[in-house]
Order: sequence, then structure tokens, then C-alpha cells
Amino acid sequence: MSFLFLHYRGSTREKALIGLVSAFEGTVLLDFIENRCITLLHQYLNSIKRGSAKEVCLAARAIGFLAITAGNGENTHEIMEESIPSLSRALISGPDAVRTSVLDCLAIATFAGSNNWEETETVMKIMWEIIHPKSLSKAGTITKPSSAVLVGALSAWSFLLTTMTGWRVDLDIWIEVISFLCNLLENGDRAVRIAAGEAIAVIFEIVVAGKLSNITSDLESTEDIPSKPKWLIYLMSLKEKIILLVSGLSMEAGGKGIDKKCLNTQRDTFQKIYDYLKEGEQPETSLKLSKKQGVLTTSTWTELIQDNEFLHNVFDLTLDAENGLSTTQKRIFRSFGDRERTQVLNKDRQMAQSSIASDYPCSQLIMLIYGEYNANFSLRKGAIVFADED
Repeated sequence: MSFLFLHYRGSTREKALIGLVSAFEGTVLLDFIENRCITLLHQYLNSIKRGSAKEVCLAARAIGFLAITAGNGENTHEIMEESIPSLSRALISGPDAVRTSVLDCLAIATFAGSNNWEETETVMKIMWEIIHPKSLSKAGTITKPSSAVLVGALSAWSFLLTTMTGWRVDLDIWIEVISFLCNLLENGDRAVRIAAGEAIAVIFEIVVAGKLSNITSDLESTEDIPSKPKWLIYLMSLKEKIILLVSGLSMEAGGKGIDKKCLNTQRDTFQKIYDYLKEGEQPETSLKLSKKQGVLTTSTWTELIQDNEFLHNVFDLTLDAENGLSTTQKRIFRSFGDRERTQVLNKDRQMAQSSIASDYPCSQLIMLIYGEYNANFSLRKGAIVFADED
């Protein structure tokens, strides 16, 4: 791709971006980006500044893939630093699709490129201005978010919160945040309620049960309520209110015209949140495996997940010994293992499903944003093994 890219017609640039995004989805383009990473970034950023809504969405997605492909290093940090100004401006107003795509891009670029908690916190503040425009003086010109944008901002913000370590805790700010999110649990849009609930769960896990655990555990053990600080009393009352709301949302009744699938998603999500807030039970996601060799069919991540060391680190993956073999070699390799796998499957055939522990959905946002599950992988002896697509 040359510098003439920007002089092409918008439709031509869109086609080029579609091709690039498609290539990024299925292959780790390390050789392609090695000496042109920042050049590509500037071209994508120019599309963000001057392109149509479709072009902006594609460019935002391309920047996210560029950051994931570059992995850890100076290029990834530069991608994040140089993207923030343009992406922040694109968030101020515009179509919902553009703003949600930009939020996704910000989350992924920061996730891959941030060197410290101060940088991550800066981006989280930008996202919070979208969630709660009146909360900061700079947000005066930001358009009030639609439900779709609000959900995107909440998910992106929560995702980055899960990465925060070694940072200071401002009690007043966090109590204000929890209070605002508590109000969103009564929002008229079901998707907003779910996103707010997930954000609250992450806060209680990362901030309250994490950073504040020593303080809160000592103070909560004291029976004399008047001797407790006001902030803790307010936090405890907020938690009780949240538990009450979450309990109601987990049992919300259906009705005529109600989307049963969405309602069931809400019930399931808030039941898990209730169990965590009330009993401290970590949520688990159960994945049903197919009957044939325990294979779970997903999407276009086969080569990407095998070759991208950054994603190996993110998801703590160890690839099977057949990784790197040709298709024919893999088939030969598998034939030697068929007898052993059959014995294992017979031994474990009573296990109808495998339960994989997960944090609240934000921990998997990177997959949900930048890939529909198209690769094939199987669970063998507790390890995730990726198989070749025929």
C-alpha cells in the first residue's frame, strides 16, 4: 500500500481496507507490517479523519488488528499514542457504528500498547466521558450516547479495568462511579442494564475485593456501625441496593412481545453477578463440546492464534505438538494419537461438557471484538489444541 492510498476514491479505499481486515483476521501479517507499521497506521488514521462512516469503522478495526499483530514493543505503544487524539475526536459525535467501532479500537490498542496504569487510566477517562458526559468539564461538547454507544463504552471501559495493576485508588471517585452504574441498572434498555451489571461486578472484583480488600475486610468485621467511616457505610448500602436490583433482574418475568433470548441472557448474567456479590462465587462458563473427539468449532482464528505470540500470552495458550506441521503431516500425527484419544474419551465419556472458568465477559472482549469464532480447537488433556481447517 503506497502513500497514494489517500488520493483514491472513498469506495476504493473501503475495498482496500476490507481486504486488509480480512487478511488480518486469518493470518499474522508480521512480515507485511515489519517495516511499514507506522506508515499503515497514519493511513488508517487519515481514513478516520476524512472517511465515510463505513471507512472509519474499517480503519478502526484495522488499527486494532495492527496493534494485536505488532504485539508487545515500541511499535504497539506508538500505535496507541498516535491513535488516541484522532480516535478521541471521532468519539465526540457521529453515527453509532462509528463511535462503537472507535471505542473497540481504543480498548484493543490500549490493551496491547499501554506501558503503565497511568496510560490506561487516561484512556479509561476518555471512555467514561462517553458513559457519563457531565462527569468531567471537558465533556461539555460530547453528544449524549445512545444505548448502543453506552453499551460499547461500558464494555470497553470494563475490559481495560481488568488490566489495571499498581494504581492508586480514589475512594470518592469509585463510589461515585458505582453509584452512577447502580442507576443504570434501572435503565430502560436491557443491553445497558447488562453492561452496567458487568461493569459493577468487575469493580467489586478488581477494586473492592482487590485494592480495598485489606481496608474493607477489617472495617466490615467491626460491628459498631457508627465507628465506621462514612464512605464504607455508603459503599455497604450501595452494595445492598445493587444486590436487591440484581436479584430482581435475575428473576424478571417475561411477557408478550418480549425477546426471550435477550431476557434469558439478562437472567443468566445477573444470576452470576448476584452469586458473586452475595456469596463470592466466581462465575463459570460451560461450553458444550461436540461428540466427535471433543472438538469445539469456532471461526477464522486458526492461523492467527497459532502464530501470534502476543495472543498466546494473553490467553495463556500452549499449542499442541502438531503445530507447524503440514496438513498431511498433521493427519499422520493425529492417526498415531487416535487410539490414545479414544481411550481418554471412553474413560471420560460421562463428562458431557467441559467447564471453563472465566472472569466477567470483559476478559474475552478481545475475541468478541476482533474475530468471530472460526478456528477449530479441541480440548485435550486440559490443553487447548488448534486443528487445521480443511
